[in-house]
Amino acid sequence: MFPYALARPVLHLFDAETAHGLAIRALRAGLVGGDSTPDDPILAQSLWGLDFPNPIGLAAGFDKDAEVPDAMLRTGFGFVEAGTVTPRPQPGNPKPRLFRLTEDEAAINRFGFNSGGLEAYALRLEARHGRPGIVGANVGKNKETERAENDYAVGIERVTPLSDYIVVNISSPNTEGLRALQARESLSQLLGASMEARARAIPDGGRVPPLLVKVAPDLEFAEMQDIADVVMASEIDGLVIGNTTVDRPTDLRSAEKSQAGGLSGRPLMEKSTACLAEFYRLTDGKVPLVGCGGVASGADAYAKIRAGASLVQLYTALVFQGPALVGRIKRELAALLKQDGFANVSEAIAADHT
Repeated sequence: MFPYALARPVLHLFDAETAHGLAIRALRAGLVGGDSTPDDPILAQSLWGLDFPNPIGLAAGFDKDAEVPDAMLRTGFGFVEAGTVTPRPQPGNPKPRLFRLTEDEAAINRFGFNSGGLEAYALRLEARHGRPGIVGANVGKNKETERAENDYAVGIERVTPLSDYIVVNISSPNTEGLRALQARESLSQLLGASMEARARAIPDGGRVPPLLVKVAPDLEFAEMQDIADVVMASEIDGLVIGNTTVDRPTDLRSAEKSQAGGLSGRPLMEKSTACLAEFYRLTDGKVPLVGCGGVASGADAYAKIRAGASLVQLYTALVFQGPALVGRIKRELAALLKQDGFANVSEAIAADHT
């Protein structure tokens, strides 16, 4: 694997969004090596009828347009989530809109669902369809769409035959009014429309991809209770917890700490894990959870799993530690599981609740 220690200083000469674009180009061109080290069997588990070789996934936001899912799988991820994609292409918010907080190992973004659009995204998924590796599709709405459920239905119908799982993103802080979809009545209506759209897109006898909802880590307890109630009633397949936060911890040190947008990375770890643990309690452990936010080590991934996560996602830590981080997290996680006497990662899920 190309040493990221050499590449990072060069990439960080550029503004954050330009550097990200260069990384995507390098991955497309095959300039980023893979990791062929076999996963420790202790990390494998089956969920939703899918066999995950390990529980470490790439969060949405890195590969918005499904350009490099296979390249990212080759770095060692157990699954990759592409998106968020909107039905129609849209530029997103004005630049600059992505900021590194190097001293805090964090980032702030206010992209606003910049997207090449659903059709180009779906064609790329079609081109890789049938290849090994678990790839999920994360769908959103266009900025100007008033009836949000219409956009989500269009996206879900298109990606259902092409993706291993689907995530409904209603928690980005950078699209006006989006987080209001987390309210009880709005969420119930949206999830009903989403499940109907998935049903329409499944051919007779075809596999039903699980449908998940991605929520914010900034929710009050009553809001979490409402979401949990709706999810349990709708029989949705899982929750991703969570998205970026609009909160700003007082101990942030970086010069860009006051930029508007969603904060991700190390400062989000404690907050998002607490939110995850609460959702596990509110759903009685009956809804699989994906823990996302602040993961930068095997210990972080283990904390999410012990708090109730079946799977874990990361993105921002890659900016600072590079693709070799994935293998390091897996090795550290396997060692922690063995140290505590677990025979399989699934045994450690919600261990802190027992």
